This record gives sequence, structure tokens and C-alpha cells, in this order.
Amino acid sequence: MGSLNYGALNFIFLTFLLITIDSTALPHQNPKSNSTQINSNSVLVALLDSHYTELSELVEKALLLQTLEEAVSRHNITIFAPNNEALERQMDPEFKRFLLEPGNLKSLQNLLLFHIIPSRVGSKEWPREDFESVAHHKTLCVDEADNRLPLTRGNSGEKIVGGLARVTRPDDVIRPDGLIHGIERLLVPRSVQEDFNRRRSLTSISAVLPEGAPVVDPRTHRLKKPATPVPAGAPPVLPVYDAMAPGPSLAPAPAPGPGGPRHHFDGESQVKDFIQTLLHYGGYNELADILVNLTSLATEMGKLVSEGYVLTVLAPNDEAMSKLTTDQLSDPGAPEQIMYYHLVPEYQTEESMYNSVRRFGKVQYDTLRLPHKVVAEEADGSVKFGQGEGSAYLFDPDIYTDGRISVQGIDGVLFPMEEPTEKPASKVAPTTAPKVVAKQRRGKLLEVACSIVGVFGQDSHFTTCY
Repeated sequence: MGSLNYGALNFIFLTFLLITIDSTALPHQNPKSNSTQINSNSVLVALLDSHYTELSELVEKALLLQTLEEAVSRHNITIFAPNNEALERQMDPEFKRFLLEPGNLKSLQNLLLFHIIPSRVGSKEWPREDFESVAHHKTLCVDEADNRLPLTRGNSGEKIVGGLARVTRPDDVIRPDGLIHGIERLLVPRSVQEDFNRRRSLTSISAVLPEGAPVVDPRTHRLKKPATPVPAGAPPVLPVYDAMAPGPSLAPAPAPGPGGPRHHFDGESQVKDFIQTLLHYGGYNELADILVNLTSLATEMGKLVSEGYVLTVLAPNDEAMSKLTTDQLSDPGAPEQIMYYHLVPEYQTEESMYNSVRRFGKVQYDTLRLPHKVVAEEADGSVKFGQGEGSAYLFDPDIYTDGRISVQGIDGVLFPMEEPTEKPASKVAPTTAPKVVAKQRRGKLLEVACSIVGVFGQDSHFTTCY
């Protein structure tokens, strides 16, 4: 009996020992977890806290933190970080403005991902100078056709990235899941450079006006001579109201003629782009919902932009839209009427509107809600639209500006000023004032003559002196 108890105790002890050994060996067999939880000792945390402040700020603006967290959870990464001098002073200001525009978010993401390699490449793994070899590594920029970053050495033995950028601080930051090399300049992939050149050359927004339907002369029964050709990029000949579809507050528009074969404007994609920018910007979901779901304004705006017209959208934010009452939205076509009053058939930016109100005091802008206009004036260093309690300030300037559509965020919903109605005339006949006969006054000279004659007692001979 005692031997059986001793054997059972040995079996339990051996089982506990095996479980302990397996539990202690598991972390060494699988050092990386499948979770995307980032450790405080991660290379991403080190990047955000490092002296590469300009690069970390661009990574946050490009919304790449979640993408990089997933990459770090799968494998090590190597970041080639341009210094602040390269991103702040040496970069072309026009190129930097292009990258920071909300509509070019994809280009900014591709530019930053082109600086990251999904593997660990330290200074010891760099190609040696005596072999004159080149090591090509794929980057995280999957949209780039030539998605390979060459690593070489220069004549004096310095490390070169991409054939252009010299590594100034090799192995600057070393962490268990990656490392950071400091480089002297920015690496620009070919796709981003082509997007910038296309936008700078204005080929994407230059256009030829559409051709109208042929017109037959009733006298000669021949086609009339074509109109004088309009240069590319010129404003349309007809006013914007003739090109609009019939709206709730507009008279029916004439049927448009067939368009020409040389359409260069892509109005629908530009409207979709600015609505997507509103959603990414945040705080304008109600306006985007009205444009897409409740009305056909997005389609109509796309047609106008395709015909060559320009628009400025005064976009009320969600807080302002939430203040609309049921009575204001219950009438048929009320959302369309409200939005038509916030569409200006001009291309205005925050700078152009502020300069106008500073110079002229008050400026009236036409709207697509005929015949109402919106009044703008300077107030507290900004632009105020409307008058009285229904006014709104320019709250988020230049949310979207692409040369055809400009979106300016305001903090209120605008309504046209109600014109005062004249009081009807009273049916009671007005009472006529009594006619008063004025008493005739004698002349000053006659009064003097009568006083002189009276001195001599001769005034009784002149009847005019009585």
C-alpha cells in the first residue's frame, strides 16, 4: 500500500514538472504575439519620441500608425528617417503644400512608406565597398511600380540609400522590433513625383468647352457658322444658372445640347473626392449625408464641374446642422433650397474672401438660389456671412481646394434675409385739411412810406395805409 502511494506521488510530481517546463519554454518558442499591441520599447514609440519630429508629424497626419503597428507585429522594420533640416527647409514649398492637401493623402502615405523596409537591415548588413554590390530591398509602398530601394556605398565608403541620400546617423535608434537610420534628404518615389507634376502642370483640370448642337438657319436651310473657338480653360460662355437642372426654386432650364468629344473635366470624381475629404476631416457628416443620400446635388455639382464651371461650398458643420428644426426641413425641397443658398458659383479661397472684405467692407456673393445673395464682411479677423442672428463665421478654411471646387467650413446654417412686406393701403378715405387763406402782407417800402406820411398828418389821403 505504501509503495502504491509513493508511485502516485512520483507520477503527480513528474506531470507538474513537465507542465512547468512547457510553460517556461513557450515564450522562447513564440516570442511574437499575434496581437497588434505595441510594446513601449517598440521602434514606433521611439520614432514618435525621437528628434525626427518633422517625420513623426507627417506619419500622424498620413494616418499610418495603425498600418505600421500591423507591420511591426509581423516582422522587424527598418526606417530611413530624413532629418528635420531636409523636411523643413530643403523641401520645395510647393511640393510640401501638395503633400499636405487633404485630397493628396494617398501620395503622402506612399512617400512615407517608401522609407520603410519590412526587414532588419543594420549597418553590419550593408553591402561592402570592395564587392561593389547593390542590395535591393522591397519597401512598404506597394502602390509603387519600382518598389525596390537600393543600398550601396559611395567612393569614400559612406552608406547610400536610393542612390541619392547619404546615411548620416547609422543605427541611430535600435529596438527589438526594428531600427532607424538617419539620412540627409527625402526619398521621393516615381508615382508621387508624377502625381505632383500632373497637378502642377494643370493637365488634370485644363479643359475644352463642350460643343453645342448644330443650328440650322431657317432662311437658307444650311448650318450656321460655328462660334468662335474658346481657348482651353476659359470660363463657360453661358451663366451657371442656364446649365443647372431644374430645382425647387428655379425655373425649368433648357435641355442641354450634346457634349463634345473632348471632355477633360471629371466632375463626378472631383465631387466624390471632396465629399470623402469632408468625411476624413471630421465634423461634416451631416452635410455629406445630405449631398449623397437625401438629394441629387452631388450629381448635379459633378455635371456643372464637368461643363467647366467652378463652385465654392460654404459647408455648415455638424453642430450647426443639428440646430435645424423640423419646420425648416419639413417643406418639400427644403434641403435643396438650404444647400443651394450655400453654393457660390465662383472659386473663392479663405485668402481671397478675406482680402475682399478687408478692402470693400461688405461683399455680396451670388448663390445658386436665385435671386438671393449672401453677404460677407470682416469680423474678428475672419469672414462673417449673413447678418444678425443668422450669421456664420468662417470656421475651417480651405478644407478642399483643387482649382474647381473650394470647400470652406462655417459654424452656422445660412438663410436668406426676408424682405419686409409693405403694409396695404387703408380703405378709409384720407381727410382733407381745411384750406387756409393766407393774409396778404404789405411791402416793407409801403410801410416806411406810410410812417413818413403819418408824421406830417397826411396819411388820411392814402387808403393803402389803413
